[in-house]
Amino acid sequence: MTPTRPRKPVIFSPDDPDVVVTAAKDDPLLDIVTGTEAEPQLPALTAATKQKRGWPWRKLLFGALGGLVSLGIGLAVTRLIEDLFARFEALGWLAVALTGVALLAFIALIARELAGLSRLATIEALRERATKTLITDDRDEGRAIMRELLAIESQTPNLAQSRARLQPHLDEIIDGADLIRLSERELMTPLDREARQLVSNAAKRVSIVTAVSPRAAIDIFFVLITALGLCRQLALLYGGRPGTLGLFRLMRHVIAHLTITGGMAAGDSLIQQVVGHGLAAKLSARLGEGVLNGLLTARLGIAAIEVTRPLPFAALPRPTLSDVAGGIVRNAERADKSKA
Repeated sequence: MTPTRPRKPVIFSPDDPDVVVTAAKDDPLLDIVTGTEAEPQLPALTAATKQKRGWPWRKLLFGALGGLVSLGIGLAVTRLIEDLFARFEALGWLAVALTGVALLAFIALIARELAGLSRLATIEALRERATKTLITDDRDEGRAIMRELLAIESQTPNLAQSRARLQPHLDEIIDGADLIRLSERELMTPLDREARQLVSNAAKRVSIVTAVSPRAAIDIFFVLITALGLCRQLALLYGGRPGTLGLFRLMRHVIAHLTITGGMAAGDSLIQQVVGHGLAAKLSARLGEGVLNGLLTARLGIAAIEVTRPLPFAALPRPTLSDVAGGIVRNAERADKSKA
């Protein structure tokens, strides 16, 4: 078969009547040469797109069960009040008064829980807005975020001087990202320092208690109570006021953050010190377990800091395990040396 000789490049005009353009129908070069636009092809709908969302059966189930329980409690209280009126009228009025007090306290608790959830949602939304402002550098949004942050931290006494220094810069700084970084340096620096201390103290308590505890059930209970208390303290420190429902919602976000970030980072220098040098294996079983539980508590506390903090880490460094749990490993190393 004789090979074909390559054609030399030539110059032609698209308006030349002797030029015939042939190309595939879906070739974009055909559209460019001829000046036509191809019709947009809509993606085919998949089965998942066509399928409508079903009824929220789980919500309906729990809603119906909650309604039945409420009706049962109401009927039981009504029957009790009627019986007390039938026995002695004064007891009936006392029951009515107690029911009113209980109902008032229940409404107050519900209002406090809703306020706590709203406060946590406000802080979370503020952090997301600040993250976007660091990218977009929107001046008006930066000012709005700074004002909201000053309002959230207005009840923190040890930030009075920081708020006074920050207030004049609202009209002086042009860049929105700079406003966010300045707010972080002025307001978050003392709070981050106290948060690191809270996490470090909690990790040390867990390490000591689980090292001397005789039962695993006591270890689990103490770690759970410490984790809940630590998350609540950090939320209060950064301006949140979580109630019971808010605390469980906060713990869910912390666990989700740990899942996304990979839990305890294997590349952390402190983890390499413990695992790589075999420190936990050299210690006694209980002491090594206490060290690891303390490190896990410290990692949980770091995740809680990032979840409860109203601003992302931009101008300030993120806390590391070495910052909050370095004392645990040093104490364990001293114990190992003294044992040897």
